[in-house]
Amino acid sequence: MRRPVRATVLTLSSLFLAACSDASRPTAPPDDAPALARRGGELERRINMKDACDPTTFNAALNDPAACVRNGGVTFEHFNALLAKHQKVGAWHFAPPNLNVAVGDVLLAVNRGGEVHTFTEVEEFGGGIVPDLNALAGTPVQAPECLSLDPDDFVPPGGTYRDDVEEAGTELYQCCIHPWMRTVVHARERGS
Repeated sequence: MRRPVRATVLTLSSLFLAACSDASRPTAPPDDAPALARRGGELERRINMKDACDPTTFNAALNDPAACVRNGGVTFEHFNALLAKHQKVGAWHFAPPNLNVAVGDVLLAVNRGGEVHTFTEVEEFGGGIVPDLNALAGTPVQAPECLSLDPDDFVPPGGTYRDDVEEAGTELYQCCIHPWMRTVVHARERGS
């Protein structure tokens, strides 16, 4: 059973640390791996989760030495300025933003950034679990699915998250931390 996740700095810090220290998580494919690959009988469709956090300023601002684990990038102050101006920060995104797949394919979300992200299927795009980011992103109404995350929904840098495509139709995915990170998946029946 899923439990609601309260959006507090302490909780987020704990989740970030737990997710980043989970050595049992699979590692991401190399950067030169194809975006489309066969794994057994399944067709994997890769979605890259990207960000450009600066570890010095993000870790200090979030009071967490593992909030950002990459080299260089956008300072925390500049990130907030961009988010306030544009309601998103372009370097924080899912790639591709739209994807055509077939039922039976597997979505493989790969965290290529320096921060923890989620790849959460939602009925409608909405806010995530960080109220300040929701306000700056113009998404004050939280997506209900973001309120019932499990610890393994948090994907650390270098980690992966898999989701099976089980039915035809359009599915929406977003990061429940950075709610402007989104992708739309269009699924069709195989062979149609």
